[in-house]
Formats: sequence, structure tokens, C-alpha cells
Amino acid sequence: MSEHDARSAQDAQSTTGLEDRYRDALLPVFGTPQRVLARGEGTRVWDTDGKEYLDLLAGIAVNALGHAHPALLSAVTKQAETLGHVSNFFASAPQIELAEKLLDLARAPEGSGVFFANSGTEANEAAFKIARRTGRPRILALRNSFHGRTMGALALTSKEAYRAPFEPLPGGVEFLEVGDVPALEAALAPGDVAAVFAEPIQGEAGVRPLGEDYLLALRRLTREHGTLLVLDEVQTGVGRTGDWFAHQAVPGLQPDVMTLAKGLGGGFPLGAVISYGPAVHDLLQPGQHGTTFGGNPLAAAAGLAVLGTIREDALLEHVRSVGDRFARDVLALGDDRIEEVRGRGLLLGIGLRAPIAKQVVAAALEEGFILNAPDERTLRLAPPLIITEQDLGTFRDALPALLEAAAAEGEN
Repeated sequence: MSEHDARSAQDAQSTTGLEDRYRDALLPVFGTPQRVLARGEGTRVWDTDGKEYLDLLAGIAVNALGHAHPALLSAVTKQAETLGHVSNFFASAPQIELAEKLLDLARAPEGSGVFFANSGTEANEAAFKIARRTGRPRILALRNSFHGRTMGALALTSKEAYRAPFEPLPGGVEFLEVGDVPALEAALAPGDVAAVFAEPIQGEAGVRPLGEDYLLALRRLTREHGTLLVLDEVQTGVGRTGDWFAHQAVPGLQPDVMTLAKGLGGGFPLGAVISYGPAVHDLLQPGQHGTTFGGNPLAAAAGLAVLGTIREDALLEHVRSVGDRFARDVLALGDDRIEEVRGRGLLLGIGLRAPIAKQVVAAALEEGFILNAPDERTLRLAPPLIITEQDLGTFRDALPALLEAAAAEGEN
């Protein structure tokens, strides 16, 4: 290879070269990548220039055990040595074991069941089809909801900017204001609503909890009217809020269907639908739904490793402790630019008084912190569940200067 060719090959692997190749090779649905990342370990990642970042987003609440966790690596490697993919014409022991563990953790009654998918969107598509199988024509969802971007999941998502380019969407979906119990009661009164879809904490809306009273009203009224309650725990499930599933913090609240993904595979694509009780179990009959990859042995092994590590390392207690401490410490900064801290456990939204969240995220990235802004006044943190108080403390200490830099940028 000539010196020129060697230099050209090296340039192609540089950060700029990789960004150019990305732009040339991939569809532009994600815009320009903020960085090209090369590796990760624990709560940190490094880009192709060697710069280190504290990962406070975990792939948007996905990398529950952080990066390159030994338990996850060992489980996937061991499984890959025996059986990787078989299709759902066949079963595998990891798939069955993972379903059993999820039913146990979900406190699902006898006659419940699990369907495995590859993502949260796919899990919500399956739940949408379960709702359709009731024979009732209407489905209710909430304002500011986000349930995914495929056509059925998008129909359940209220944001007009996401919906408008792809209409007409599957019909029969209506949106209600969060917290408006009389409107919910009126919508359910005709008795023709198949299901109500709700996120216990609306993550993409800015980490906004629905509130215990409203969640209990959802449960009471849907039960009274024979309507399914579908809880989307894609972002809030698998220990993210300090409980196995966020709704379990509300006494007496059990859905008819729950959807999961994100943290369940710890970085390996894995989603799930849990149906509660025999009345829901058989709504989808053989041949009415399916998946090629869902519940494959590799994904199931990853899921088992995640659940096992959360339990063995007492991460639920850890999440509650470090999340509560961080929220208190942020408020204790006494910074007038911070209005509130929303959420629970390690799904937190720092509410800002001014619309500078995107500028804060950009400033944070320059200083070695990864987080995001679901809206202009919210900083969202969803770090690995293994993150320490010390790690979170470095961001807390840096936050006032980041807010200052963002405010100055907004004035220019």
C-alpha cells in the first residue's frame, strides 16, 4: 500500500471521515450524530478522538448495566456458543426461563403470558392488536404520550409533528388530557373502548409522572367499563424507577397488559408484552401475530443476565438511594434557573425556567457529560442503574456552570 493510500485509509477511520461516511451511507432520520463513539466501560464511553464522557443517558434508558458489563458479556457469549437463533417454530430454555421470571416479577396471576418482541415499538404494536381483538372500536391514549414510531404505535402517540407526515394512521384512537378524570369517565361511558394506553411516567414529554391518584382512577374506571388498561413501561420498567416496574409503587395497581423493552436487554434488542390473567391471554390466537427474532436465545440470555444482576447486586435499592440523593442535591444548589426535578429513581427530568435545555445539553457534551433535552425546558437523565453518587455528583457540581454557559449562548 502506498503512503497516500495508507493515509487515505487512516483518514477514513478518523472522526471526520466516519462522519462523512455516516452521512453518505445512512438515511438522515437521526440528523447529524453528536459524536462517533468507539467504546464503553461501566458508566463511561469514549469517542473516536479518545475523549471520555460520563453517560447519563444510557442509550435512552437502555444500558441498564452500563457498558461491557461482565455478566451480560458472559451470558451472551456463552449462549452464542450453543444456540443463537431458531425462529419461533421452536422454543428454547432461555426464552421460557425469561418469560417465567418476568411473570414472577410482574406479580402476574395464574393464566398470564408473555410475548417477546425486539423493541418497545413492537411491544406496543402487539398490545394494539390485543386491544383490537376485544372487538371494541375505540382506543384511548393520553396527551403528550409517546408509544413508538411504527404505524400502530404512532397512532397512539399524540405529538402532531410525529403523526402528520404519515397520516392516515390506524383509526379509532382518541387522546385525553392527563389528570382529567371526568373526561376519562365520559369517554369510557359508552362501553365501546377496547383499551386505555398510558405511561406511568411520560418520558418523551419531559419526564412527567401521571400521579398516583390518576393512575388509580385509570384502573378503577377501566375495570368498571370492561376496558383493558395497557401500561407502557418501555422506559420506566426493569428497575429504572427503583421498582421492577414503575406501576408497582402504586398499591393495588395492576394493568391488564404491560409493554417492556429498553433496559430489559441491557443493550441487546429485546421487548416484551405481559398479559395479566386468562381473560387477556387468548385474545391473540395462533397466526394472528408473530416475530422472526423476538425471544431468540441470545436476547433471552441477555434479559436473564440483566434481571439476575439487578437482583443479585440489589440495584433497586441503589437506584432509589442515588436517585433521591441526586434530586435533593440538585434542588439544594439553589439555582434560580432550576424550577424542579421530576421523575423517580434514575429517570429524572430537571425542569428549567428558561428554554435553554438544548444549549445545556450541548455545553454538557463539550464538558464530557451525555444527557438529552426531550423539550426546551427539560434535561433528562436516565443513566446506567450502576451509576454511583460520586459520578452523579460530578454532574451536579458542573451544572451551574453549564446553565451559565447555556444562558450566555442564548443571549448571543
